[in-house]
Amino acid sequence: MLDVLPPRLVRLLQEAPVLRQAYLVGGCVRDWLRGRPGKDVDIEVFGVTYEELGEGLRPWGRADLVGRSFGVLKLTVAPGETYDFSLPRRDSKTGRGHRGFAVSLDPAITPRDAAARRDFTVNALMFDPHRGELLDFFGGQADLAAGILRHIGPAFVEDPLRVLSGMQFAGRFGLTAAPGTVALCRSMTGCHAELPVERVRDEWHKWAVRSEHPSKGLQFLAGTGWVAHYPELAACIGLEQDPEWHPEGDVFTHTGHCLDVLAGLPDWRSAPEPARLVLSFAVLLHDIGKAGTTRAEVRDGRRRVISPGHDQAGGPLAAAFLIRLGLSERVVDPVVALVRNHMAHLQDPTPRAVRRLAHRLHPATVRDLALVMTADAGGRPPRPAGIPPAVTALLARADQLEVAAAAPQPLLRGRHLQERGWPPGPAMGELLSEAFEAQLDGVFTDLPGALAWLDGRAPSGSQSR
Repeated sequence: MLDVLPPRLVRLLQEAPVLRQAYLVGGCVRDWLRGRPGKDVDIEVFGVTYEELGEGLRPWGRADLVGRSFGVLKLTVAPGETYDFSLPRRDSKTGRGHRGFAVSLDPAITPRDAAARRDFTVNALMFDPHRGELLDFFGGQADLAAGILRHIGPAFVEDPLRVLSGMQFAGRFGLTAAPGTVALCRSMTGCHAELPVERVRDEWHKWAVRSEHPSKGLQFLAGTGWVAHYPELAACIGLEQDPEWHPEGDVFTHTGHCLDVLAGLPDWRSAPEPARLVLSFAVLLHDIGKAGTTRAEVRDGRRRVISPGHDQAGGPLAAAFLIRLGLSERVVDPVVALVRNHMAHLQDPTPRAVRRLAHRLHPATVRDLALVMTADAGGRPPRPAGIPPAVTALLARADQLEVAAAAPQPLLRGRHLQERGWPPGPAMGELLSEAFEAQLDGVFTDLPGALAWLDGRAPSGSQSR
């Protein structure tokens, strides 16, 4: 593992006397075993006090004692190179919920006992940088190789947030929960209300932006019964779809397939985190409107399952879901726009229709919508995946009109009206709105055309509206 660590950190771990009993722990060891570069490196130090740790690390960089009560210290060894060091601790349950713990630092605790307080076996792995050895007390390496998410022990129930952590770990690493872990989580379903909304939001955020197999996270929620706390998703389980268009099964199954397709798209994987967050939630929620709109009817002598208007019905439901998670309007607004418009590729992509679509989507874009539509189309196995021709045509038209990456902006501004004698006031605002509607309709497409349209409204300097 040392060969994937920054050289300064390796030298520090091997030469600093205060780190004689230091171990790399948790996610960085797990990611190393998966062959993935770990962003965060955590080091747990045994056999010293918090003050001794701080004094021993000061010669190596700037030591910030950021979490004395939890035994956490940050060491910056170079600009942009900061590492977290912590002391082993014992947690005692003192009350309900995620925060109901008394923490006491214990330098004398053994590495095995320290690992035992973690949540899942895949997160309890440790690496000894002095001996170059992996410490695996609970079979985490075998579970990781087998794709199993397994809790460590009965203390798991003391922190209900671990269930939602299980959801995002399952999605991020493609893990399936062990039966005993599923049963334990089911016994904790009544604890969801104890969780602070910001911690719930954080776990969903990690699932949305980091998952390689997001459907595994949804399956974890369903299997443990915690999906009941998200009724918009629970309503999709068993919700029938027409088998001609959806041979994969119910809406919940379809949603999981769509999410996995999205996570595999290069444009999603290369997008910045805020964009991945919006796109993942848009795909998660794109069909939740079907719960209130689905019905069966006979068409041409055949029973068909239809969900008319589910795109529009899904908008308010998506907003309610995201607001309960504590997400801001920077996420809510584009997700709702994408949900409400995810069927737009079925329309003829005329210039007028595409301009108006780009305007409706703001602050999301036509390119965002194309990714959602591609995921939607690909989440219907065994039907073939790929970009649907209608989406390709929509993107081509949007590119031609220069509205693929941003909504159209008004060509006419207040200063143009003032230059032609229109006084400020309500009449100017009304005329600007009328001008923008004409622009979206294609009456004019550039500023000279806009000014010609304006000059046709009334002679310069003669307006008295």
